[in-house]
Amino acid sequence: MNPFFLIFIGLPALEIFLMIKIGAKVGALNTIALIFLTAIIGIYFAKLQGIQTLKSGMVNLYQNKLPVNELLSGASIAVAALLLIIPGFFTDFLGFLLLVPFTRKVIFALVLKKKKKLDTKNKENIIDGEVIDRNKDEL
Repeated sequence: MNPFFLIFIGLPALEIFLMIKIGAKVGALNTIALIFLTAIIGIYFAKLQGIQTLKSGMVNLYQNKLPVNELLSGASIAVAALLLIIPGFFTDFLGFLLLVPFTRKVIFALVLKKKKKLDTKNKENIIDGEVIDRNKDEL
C-alpha cells in the first residue's frame, strides 16, 4: 500500500476515530483539554531531552568523539516534538515513545538491525576488481 495514502488519509481517520471514542467516554471538553495537555507536556519534555542531548553531544565533541548517537537522538526528538504538536492521541503516543531514551534506543537498534540485513544482501552481488592498463601512453 502507498505510504502517502496511509499518512494523509489513514492517520487522520485513525485520529478522528480515537477522538470520537475517547470523547464518548470522558466528554468532549475533557478530550480537547487532554489533547492540549499532552501537547504542552510533550513539548516541555522534548525541550528537556533536547537540551540533555545537546550537552551530551558537546561532551563528545570536547573528547574528540563523533556524536552519532546524539545526532540520531536529536533528530528523533525533533520528530517527536512534531508528532506531539499534531493534535491526536496516536501521534502523541508515538511522540512520547520517541521521547523516552530507553524506547528510542530500542527503536534505533531495530532500525539499524534491519539496515545491516539489507546491506549484507546488497554486498553479496558486488565483485571487487581492479583494472590495470599495461600499455603505456605513447606521446
